[in-house]
Amino acid sequence: MFRTLRIDPVLIQAVIAGALSFSHLHDLAAAAGQDGWKAWAYPVSVDLLLVAAWRRMRTDTENHDAWLWFAIALIASLGANVATAGLLDLKDVPAWLRILVAGWPALAFLGGTLLAHSPAPAAVAEPREEPRLDTAPDLTVERAPETAPELPPAELVPDDASLVPDDAAPEIAPLPPAPPSPAVPVPPALLDHAQKIADAHQAQTGTPIDGATLRSRLGVPAALADSIALQLT
Repeated sequence: MFRTLRIDPVLIQAVIAGALSFSHLHDLAAAAGQDGWKAWAYPVSVDLLLVAAWRRMRTDTENHDAWLWFAIALIASLGANVATAGLLDLKDVPAWLRILVAGWPALAFLGGTLLAHSPAPAAVAEPREEPRLDTAPDLTVERAPETAPELPPAELVPDDASLVPDDAAPEIAPLPPAPPSPAVPVPPALLDHAQKIADAHQAQTGTPIDGATLRSRLGVPAALADSIALQLT
């Protein structure tokens, strides 16, 4: 399928204006004594300097040298267009214009060199986001209060101790062992981490990890370390 060619009026206008300006610059250079290929090189030099200055201005708006050389090339192009409009006798060009035309190559070379070697604007580095490190949440462990052991009921002792023979003195039953204190609740994530530490300790030393070592590795209170040790066993 063939694509339809569309005519751009802006492009056509640019081609026409460029051709006219090119021709005027050629005619002025030829009238000033620059014959042959040299007369055709002058409009190329002026237009290239104009384009180079414009490109530098677009990339670096703070470059004052680019604005200066753009103005110089624009004045040269406008001056040639106006001079060839009948205001100047091209058969008798004044000496000062001949000097300007003869000195233009050196001026254009200087401007092009400065534009080509001017430092490019420094690119502003975008701030980089630092990776977030997920820290373990602070664990607040509340220790449950220990309940006091229940004492057995006191034996009834008669008021008159003399009536009770020595041989019939009741034996005092030993106190039952105190029930173990309730274990401190351990978060599952902390228990899994402690299990990994205990396994590593078992593999390195060959002995199970004790409560003191587990406490120093985890940095937790003694009660919590004992509770974790009980659950690991």
